[in-house]
Amino acid sequence: MKKLLLTFVLSLFGVMSFAQIEGKWKTIDDETKQAKSIVEIYKKGDQYYGKISQLLIKPASSTCTECKDDRKGKPILGLEIIRGLKKESDEFTGGTITDPKSGKTYKCTITKSGDKLNVRGYVGVSMFGRSQTWQKVN
Repeated sequence: MKKLLLTFVLSLFGVMSFAQIEGKWKTIDDETKQAKSIVEIYKKGDQYYGKISQLLIKPASSTCTECKDDRKGKPILGLEIIRGLKKESDEFTGGTITDPKSGKTYKCTITKSGDKLNVRGYVGVSMFGRSQTWQKVN
């Protein structure tokens, strides 16, 4: 019985740590390969959201001048760029990610691999988009 309980507890921790995307992540620009910001991912209900909690490179504008929705004119620092992701199997999907530089919003899928997140923003089909690898911040 003890072995069964121990196996269950250890497998639960394995699943929890694998599935965990909550926390702070350093964003790495897919074009320049430079660290740009720290995004904090958090859970509201059964959905995941992410906001810019620190800027590592000073943006051209301190507000989201190009945003088309309720984020237009809002400060980039604190801006919610990830909205409405849901966990499905080993990925988080069904939500959106907004690029504060261009103001464009894309469908988003995130998968976790160790202490890295593979973040994919795309229009329509996943093959038409951009990917970034974000690194866990301790």
